[in-house]
Amino acid sequence: MSNPPLSADGDLVAASYDELKRIAHQRLRRGEALTLLNTTSLVHEAWVRLSGREGAWQSRAHFLGYAARAMRSVVVDAVRERSALRRGGDLQQVTLVTDLPPLGGDEEILRVHEALQALDKLDARLARVVELRYFVGLDEVEAAEVLNVSRRTLQRDWIKARALLWEALK
Repeated sequence: MSNPPLSADGDLVAASYDELKRIAHQRLRRGEALTLLNTTSLVHEAWVRLSGREGAWQSRAHFLGYAARAMRSVVVDAVRERSALRRGGDLQQVTLVTDLPPLGGDEEILRVHEALQALDKLDARLARVVELRYFVGLDEVEAAEVLNVSRRTLQRDWIKARALLWEALK
């Protein structure tokens, strides 16, 4: 599962752009879209947050872990911005993209984010599992590779994380 260290020349970042677009498209296609973000804007916002760190990636899995956190941050920031009253957050948002149903609402995203912050204090790896599965949409194999654990370990962590989040979100 371990990949060799990468050079600081940005090859990994450039090669991963298409994969990030695929991941974002997959999440949005599953009905987990934000009304103000599409695949390209989500990837580009995450890309901006990742820029300047090319030398920091030790492997593809390490990069995807940072990308997951960046995408989560983009989603949460978009929801917070949209919800801000000074920006008309009390007005109903209407999307012109009819083929992408909403994620479940801004409140749900913020509640999950807050519960995830609490889970991170309890067990950081469980929080990372949720980030990778919920916010980025990686499957079990991809998420296990990013976390450098076995698929079975990831499955157990996913079950534990969902149970803890379920309790936190009641």
